[in-house]
Amino acid sequence: MSPARIPGGRLPGRRCLKRSSSLPKPRDGCTSELVVPRTTPPPRRTSRQRATKRAQAARGSLLHVPYGDRERERLDIYFPEDESEALPFFVFFHGGYWQSGSKDSSAFMVSPLTAQGVAVVVVSYDIAPKGTLDQMVDQVTQSIAFVQKRYPCNEGIYLCGHSAGAHLAAMMLLANWTKHGATPNLKGFFLVSGIYDLEPIMHIPENEALLMTLEDAQRNSPQRCLEVALTQPVDAACPVLVIVGQHDSPEYHRQSREFYQALRRGGWKASFEELDDVDHFEIIWNLTQKDYVLTQMILKTIFQES
Repeated sequence: MSPARIPGGRLPGRRCLKRSSSLPKPRDGCTSELVVPRTTPPPRRTSRQRATKRAQAARGSLLHVPYGDRERERLDIYFPEDESEALPFFVFFHGGYWQSGSKDSSAFMVSPLTAQGVAVVVVSYDIAPKGTLDQMVDQVTQSIAFVQKRYPCNEGIYLCGHSAGAHLAAMMLLANWTKHGATPNLKGFFLVSGIYDLEPIMHIPENEALLMTLEDAQRNSPQRCLEVALTQPVDAACPVLVIVGQHDSPEYHRQSREFYQALRRGGWKASFEELDDVDHFEIIWNLTQKDYVLTQMILKTIFQES
């Protein structure tokens, strides 16, 4: 499938954020941006928070469900009005450079999805400096296995992550589920503005909290894991959507395109989408809107509409 560029449905009058000038040293020696702004403009933050609070107050929500023993090993589950275990489950992993963010501010996509009969799960995990990358990957694996064991009659588990969360979701493509006692019914991946090659992170200030070594970066880079994997996809029909925003920085574009190409070489049913007129934040926060192009892509994938 050839790469596509899709209108993002950005609201009139919205302007792209000015990005930091800090530059990492990517694998190919070129200078590209991976740094995004630390602060969020108040109107967008408020909209996201309002949507999350409405979801948390809804009748069909289970909050702070433990999937492990650690303090942040918790997830929230949001059900449609017709609650059932035989539903598709959309599982979301927040971004924040593995050192910020929480499930408590990341349920902004709940209303448009539950309205169409999709259960939504929003996951927390240990962030740096308390959590290491290895721990985060293990926690994400554990959370997905938990959902599968709790709802074994599900009609498919669809993973979505944004930025650092997309990295964690991508690591599930080749996860070893044996020690978690359940193989999840994975039916799709939505990888939004993700980071798949971690070596450039070693050269920017964000690594001060991660303390990531070269070995850590290589072991936890989905791009590298795919390139050295000797196994074919368990389900070659499982769609993997690699998605980037028009106004994401060049490094996000490079990594997304190269990861898509690696997926195709590895036999995955991958597609690459560039959404018009959205930046690194708008691309995911616009999921508050039922008519937003990414919302519709998710629903069409879940319900297998052409």
